[in-house]
Amino acid sequence: MLSEPSAVTVRASLPAVGAAIGEITERFYARLFAARPDLLKNLFNRGNQAAGTQRQALAGSIAAFAAHLLDHPDQRPDAMLGRIAHKHASLGVAPEQYDVVHEHLFAAIAEVLGEAVTPEVAAAWDEVYWLMANALIAIEKRLYEESGEPGLRPWQVVERVVETADVVTFRVRPAAGGAAVRGFRAGQYVSVGVTLPDGARQIRQYSLSGAPGESVRQFSVKRVDGEVSRHLHAHVREGDVVELSEPYGDLVIEDSGDRPLLLASAGIGVTPMVAMLAALAADGHDAPVTVVHGDRSPADHALRADHGTYAAKLPDAAVHLFYERDAEPGTRTGLVDLTDIDIAPRTRAYLCGPLPFMRAIRTQLIEKGVAPADIHYEVFGPDLWLASA
Repeated sequence: MLSEPSAVTVRASLPAVGAAIGEITERFYARLFAARPDLLKNLFNRGNQAAGTQRQALAGSIAAFAAHLLDHPDQRPDAMLGRIAHKHASLGVAPEQYDVVHEHLFAAIAEVLGEAVTPEVAAAWDEVYWLMANALIAIEKRLYEESGEPGLRPWQVVERVVETADVVTFRVRPAAGGAAVRGFRAGQYVSVGVTLPDGARQIRQYSLSGAPGESVRQFSVKRVDGEVSRHLHAHVREGDVVELSEPYGDLVIEDSGDRPLLLASAGIGVTPMVAMLAALAADGHDAPVTVVHGDRSPADHALRADHGTYAAKLPDAAVHLFYERDAEPGTRTGLVDLTDIDIAPRTRAYLCGPLPFMRAIRTQLIEKGVAPADIHYEVFGPDLWLASA
């Protein structure tokens, strides 16, 4: 994939670029938003920008992609690229935006590294960038073709369900005159757009928490510090209109056949797992399914009734619930721990929840013999797994 002269240059310059990548991405976003303030107002997550998490995710993905090109010259890191492309597609990212990113990213590299950016270094990293960008553009094009025209469309809230003190479920259908509800794959998410009091149009992703095939879409929102989550909790009621993208996301159960499955979640990470259980029950899945969930307390366990109901419809399901406090009979006190939970050979695992939770579960699964390639995850917000690896 990467030409041999560029590979030599990238390998030699990777330590310097890697050491400065945090400063480079900070300069990049500063330049980008100075030139295009509309992108910060109407596309990028302002909270993630303020916290620096988006910069960490970008830095991690660039460094990981470059390292992969050097270590595996005949392979493309499709898992990483696919995850990024799904997120981009949910936001409606267009090919021409990669030119804008290129302009400001390479200007930031030159600012930070100065004379170290020789013509050879610039050309080599330009090749890395366009290998990554063109791969993403191609994947995003395919996703748009599969899901329909990109962008967000108006949906009307038909029901607002209070799940817990901090979680609300919104059930929505296309606004008057909108297209029919399309199907989705259990585990996918939608982008939800709202206009905030200051006029900014901010967008966030939320997993679809209802069963695939329903006539409405359902997503559940935890009240956190994010602007959109707070706005949805405080202001959106039945009859109001929000904007939704088509469903995207690659945390989906492929044809599992007779493979045992493990669905592990914590907190609001339960949302895609409930949809997965609903789909497995509807499909008549009869292979073993291990359901693991951790939460602060039973009262904080969002969608708890649906979680249990769908699991009970499976002929071979084992449910393990962990609560930090107020654990009831049949559940456990403390954080999720797989030590004494049987994990069947050939298990395929799906994880969703806070990053420390997923790291711990992944480690325990590997210790129990689960192949790393069979462990799949979804991160809510910027994917910092690579950035902190």
